[in-house]
Amino acid sequence: MATTAASKRPLAQKLRGLTGEVVKFGIVGLSGVVVNFAVFWVCINGMGLASVRSNIVATVIAIATNYLGYRYWLYRDRDAASRKREITLFLVYSGIGMLIETGVLGFSVYVLDLRSHYEQIGAKVIGLAVATVFRFVSYRTWVFKAVPEPVGLPAQQSSAAAGGPEPAAQAKLVLAAEPIRFAKAE
Repeated sequence: MATTAASKRPLAQKLRGLTGEVVKFGIVGLSGVVVNFAVFWVCINGMGLASVRSNIVATVIAIATNYLGYRYWLYRDRDAASRKREITLFLVYSGIGMLIETGVLGFSVYVLDLRSHYEQIGAKVIGLAVATVFRFVSYRTWVFKAVPEPVGLPAQQSSAAAGGPEPAAQAKLVLAAEPIRFAKAE
């Protein structure tokens, strides 16, 4: 029974960490949405651009502001060894997200013939919601990669010093936790 409680603990910690990440992602994303909608509205009403062109301009500007928030606030502790790779992947996945968002807007304007600004904003909201889910998964999975965990397990090392399990038992614990790294360590 103690094993089950210990197994659930890391999952609960992971979920708490994921919740914090989702909240921060939402804050950065919300600032990007504000930028996106403000630029979109100015492009449509102030500059007279078509809705799809306005969406592309607004999304590109929002992507640039979001990158700064993600890199320097939300994912600042993630691996930044290769910024060129990171920026390239960020732009690729952001571009795919922009295609999703613009595709929904274009479908609503050119296929469903929704022409009022309010209908277009409604379509933009739906496209933005779908694109946001895609961006969250792709950014956290491929763009801002987590720094690898250290090989040693400090709790096990301290238990051995305090008369805990013998080194052979520790090796089995490490092997069970990370078999690839253990094999390389020997």
